[in-house]
Amino acid sequence: MKDDIIRMSLRQFLMHGIRKMTVQRLVRPMGISTKTFYRYFDNKEELLRHCLVTHYSTLAKDFDNLDAGGQNPLLMIFQIWHRAIELDFGVNHVFYHDLNYYYPDIQDSVIHKLFRKNTSVLKRLTARAVEEGYFRSDIAPALIPEVIGLLYSSITRTEQFKKFRLAPQALVENTIDAYLRGLCTEKGLVELQNNRSTIK
Repeated sequence: MKDDIIRMSLRQFLMHGIRKMTVQRLVRPMGISTKTFYRYFDNKEELLRHCLVTHYSTLAKDFDNLDAGGQNPLLMIFQIWHRAIELDFGVNHVFYHDLNYYYPDIQDSVIHKLFRKNTSVLKRLTARAVEEGYFRSDIAPALIPEVIGLLYSSITRTEQFKKFRLAPQALVENTIDAYLRGLCTEKGLVELQNNRSTIK
């Protein structure tokens, strides 16, 4: 029952947003009472936390698979950020707005829990991209995930870029992608050109 409530509530949050969805509105389509709801969750925020774990788990698994040997580290770095933007922006804009405006602490705690090991994965991928000649040798691999994280937060959490009226994909191409391309060697740029279809 708990998993069913999480799954169905996530679907409703994604469709209608979070802020206006009361516990009563969430349970009505499920045919259960609020009493049943409170048997499993203390409040809507606790439910939202569980829903976000479900929502972000796919991306977390993608990150876990990034470190598999033999794959091109440069392409993997580009692919994961495009996948993240698709996940964050590929839902109702009301959900996205509510999450970032009213519930950023819940989102942060879930993301930190699910993705805490991913910084080291990105550092290793960046180091591999340097070793394999895709990134310039004068960059600091440990710094790259931090910079990308700041760019990503500015896209997803602030109104900084709203005035440009760009679609999410275009925002990524003009920020994160542009930054990463600036780190590339000629070999890296050729690799990206040859694999344009696989990184979007």
